[in-house]
Amino acid sequence: MQKKLTITLDERVYEGLYRKVGRRRISRFLEKLARPHVVDEDVAEAYRAMAADEQREADAREWVENLAADVPDEAG
Repeated sequence: MQKKLTITLDERVYEGLYRKVGRRRISRFLEKLARPHVVDEDVAEAYRAMAADEQREADAREWVENLAADVPDEAG
């Protein structure tokens, strides 16, 4: 869920954001900057959740096996 926020910036800062990231991308840019400082994400829990996803793990295993088949045999 997204929330709307009104902030006040120095005109030069706004113009720099507008120039560098574009008018319709400022919110996303600021969110990416702020997220690591304000959102506590449990990385270990996220990895456990991914590992528990059996279909995802099967897809990953298949991808790795197919990738290994593309590597040339340097011994021969």
